[in-house]
Amino acid sequence: MAKRNTTADTKSETARSPRPPKKTSPASRPARRPASAKTETPYHHGALREALLQAAERVLERDGLAGLTLRAVAREAGVSHAAPTHHFGDLTGLVSELAAIGFRQFNAAMAAACETITSPLERALARPKAYVAYAQAHPGMYGLMFRTERLDYSRPSLHEAAESSFAGLANAIGAMRQEPISGHKLTIEQGAAIARAWSMVHGFTMLLLDGRLEDILQRLPEGTTAEQLLEAILKSAVAGKLPR
Repeated sequence: MAKRNTTADTKSETARSPRPPKKTSPASRPARRPASAKTETPYHHGALREALLQAAERVLERDGLAGLTLRAVAREAGVSHAAPTHHFGDLTGLVSELAAIGFRQFNAAMAAACETITSPLERALARPKAYVAYAQAHPGMYGLMFRTERLDYSRPSLHEAAESSFAGLANAIGAMRQEPISGHKLTIEQGAAIARAWSMVHGFTMLLLDGRLEDILQRLPEGTTAEQLLEAILKSAVAGKLPR
């Protein structure tokens, strides 16, 4: 029997043995992030409230009032679920502050539409046109502004913005009637004039947003727009009522 070469065998065994794992100190290992952690956007305390309201408006316009929840807003803003509660208390508080923003945007749009117009007729048409245009551009916000059962009008921001909107309407009607109108005390004639104008424009707006005017528009001369239909309605309503 041949004599075994123990030296060669030892080298062969060493070559086949797996290398020991390389030791890594705990400090050199990258920290593993928990799988459940979510990325949250850092905000300054003052900016977070504004960011939440902007997120709420996006959710409202995209998912409607039914989809507007505190969790959905927090998710949209990329912050913790507790953040909206901390800033607004509850969903009523959030939607009320959002509606206040809507009224301020609404009021600014109508004021801007009348700024450079001097013709009494064009001025009378500009405000309701801006009213409808705002609703078309922000249907979710517009719908929220008139959902009284969802809003808390005791909140100063909402109360003031809504009162400002009513004052703008009252002033516009007062200009047509050539008399000052106080928003706090109305005669029956003044109240009727304000309610008539508001009902007409708000009703037109809701029919337009709901697609209920399509049947009428299809029967009109080709190319007639909803804005042209509105203008015809307004002109017939104000005919003979404007100052000469």
